[in-house]
Parts: sequence; structure tokens; C-alpha cells
Amino acid sequence: MKFGIDSGHNCPPDTGARGIKIEDNLTLDVGNRVTSKLKALGHQVVVCKPDRASTVGDSLRKRCATANANKVDLYVSIHFNAFNRQANGTEVFAVSDTGRKFAKPILDEIVKLGFFNRGIKNGSHLFVLKNTNMAAILIECCFIDSQKDMNLYNPEAMANAIVKGLTGQSPTTPVNHVVDEEENPDTTIKRLQQALNRLKITDKNGRSLLEDGINGAATKSAIEKFQSIVGIQQTGIAGDTTWNGINQILAKRVIRLNHAGGVVIRYLQFRLGVEVDGVYGPQTEAAMKRFQQQNGLTADGIIGPITWQKLIG
Repeated sequence: MKFGIDSGHNCPPDTGARGIKIEDNLTLDVGNRVTSKLKALGHQVVVCKPDRASTVGDSLRKRCATANANKVDLYVSIHFNAFNRQANGTEVFAVSDTGRKFAKPILDEIVKLGFFNRGIKNGSHLFVLKNTNMAAILIECCFIDSQKDMNLYNPEAMANAIVKGLTGQSPTTPVNHVVDEEENPDTTIKRLQQALNRLKITDKNGRSLLEDGINGAATKSAIEKFQSIVGIQQTGIAGDTTWNGINQILAKRVIRLNHAGGVVIRYLQFRLGVEVDGVYGPQTEAAMKRFQQQNGLTADGIIGPITWQKLIG
């Protein structure tokens, strides 16, 4: 079959919900895994998530247009829910009878993971289900603001359940994507050096670090420089606070005007050469728009995936 796989949101200003985890990170991770697994089983996959959009409506229209232009057999939109910290479980939206037939085995497989069965629901109010020409479903995998669901959630298991529901086949190829860098457990010296180089934090002589896994004087001075930039105690030792700061930046969260992001904003201000106060105010926004314009990006001041790619890869 030819599947249209759409990782929900991930296209500022079209961004997802936030709870215990962040919807954009989860939909992209699960969507990437589903795509890889379907291809490994011999299916065609069309990625429907646009790279950029001017509005949320534009983002939704582009997703539908991609699916329609490629004449996919089934459009699958992957999302995560959020409500009141109490609601939990999985639900799948469909419009047509064919869509409902695809929805049921997916829901059944996800429920086997332990999630509450919220049923197959009428998706006639959903733009992407109304404006695609083929059978289409939207999966709300579980609730990101439910501790119960987040305790159950595993991206590999979720992707396997979706693929088995879609195809009747059990995927055999694990896909290991580290999407949420904020939870990356790797605190080795080599990763530290790689991260500081990626963030363009040099040693006291203005040089990039040698990624040799040795915690020498150059690495210590770069740590101190990073600590100074983000406003934490300058010890030259990469403890939990330093690693938390590094990983928050590497997680590449979407940032908008008036975002008080502390460590992340201070780092961005350092990169932009403006006053470092930890608040994304008008001066920082103007500098960010200049950076975006200079790099051929949409100069909207929103720090989304494409802008982050230019900043830190």
C-alpha cells in the first residue's frame, strides 16, 4: 500500500499541546518510526508533514495537498491528546466506513499496550479528514498530560502497534530515534565535547574542543564559558545543572516572543549578540528576525525546527 504518514503539528506556528511531555516531539518520533517500519515491510510512504507554513490553516492545507497529489491509499495523522490531567486513553477518528475499518485494528493494538479504549470517533469536524480524497484516520495515541498514560508510553511499542494495526504484520526492525534531547542520559565527556562544539562554545583560546573524551583544561574552560553564558555557577564541572542546560538547548523547543526560557533564551541571546537577560523580548526578537533573514528563512521571530537547524544543526 501507499500510506500518507503525517506527524501532527511540528510546523510553526502549527505546534502541538504541552503536558508532561511535548506533543511535537512525540508525534515526530512515532511518525518517523512508523515510516521506517512500513518501508521495511515493503510499503510506500509519503511524508505529509510540511517543512514550513505561514499559518496553522496553511499547514493543514499543505498536509492534505501532499496526500491528495500523491494519491495515497490511506492518510494517517498521528497526534497526542491533552485535557485536564485526568483523562487518559486512546481514540481514533475517522469519517468513512473504510476509515473506520482501518481505525479499529490500530485502536485494538494500542489498547493491548494497556491504554484505556476511548473508541472510534466521528472525525467530520477535523480539517485533515474532511479535505483528503482517500480514506483517512487521525490517531490520538494517548494523553501527554496524564501520568498514567505517560507511565505506559513507549514510542517503539506505540509505533509497532500502529504498524501492526495498519498492515496486520509485526514489525521486526527496531528504530532508535533520540528525539527528546532533554531526556538524553548520555553524560560522557565525549558527548559533552560534541555538544559544546555543536553549541559553538569554544575554550579560553577561542578554539573548538578536541572530541577525545579527555576532561582536560580546554574542556574545563569551555564548560565554565557555557555556565557563564546560561547563568549558572561557574565550576568547570559538568554536573546535573550544566547537563540540564545543555540538553534543554539541544531539545530545540519552539520559542516565541515574551518566552521566559532562562537557559535557552540566554544561549540564544549569546548567539545573537544581544543583552543576555533570559527573556525573549523585542530586542532579541529583532535580532532573531535579522538572523533569519540573513540565512534565507522566514523572518517571523519564531524559533522553530528550521531556525534551530541553522543555529545548532
